[in-house]
Amino acid sequence: MIGVSVGYDLLFLVHVVAAIATLTVLVAMRASARQIASGADETVQRARFPQRRNWAARLMHLLPLTGLAMSLSGTSDVSLTRPWIGVGILCYLAGAGHLEARTLPLERVVAEVINHDGVASPARGRQLVRSIDTLLVLIALALLAMLIQF
Repeated sequence: MIGVSVGYDLLFLVHVVAAIATLTVLVAMRASARQIASGADETVQRARFPQRRNWAARLMHLLPLTGLAMSLSGTSDVSLTRPWIGVGILCYLAGAGHLEARTLPLERVVAEVINHDGVASPARGRQLVRSIDTLLVLIALALLAMLIQF
């Protein structure tokens, strides 16, 4: 499908860039949470967890939009009837639910604790690392499905 239409190629490019940006944000979040888990000092924790909304992590929500647009505008090779598209959609739904219901609220709690107490406990840092790891596993499963295209 790549190289057949400029519109499809642009959607594909946005899809890939959104995926890379999402991974970059999650890896940075994990590194910051890992610093808390290993007992980083107050200065480091305050710098890594400011009290504001994490809009960057929500780049993940571009993935189904561009993916569905590619599927709807593409040939039968990328139609919604293909199992790997279904796996990608299920992974996104699970990941988006986990991001919005677990990871981002936990990140806000960590930021509030740091703002109030100066530092968050290593246990909270490990909890956030596990939550981000769950997201990374879901993204890895979707990526694997996209690469194999069964």
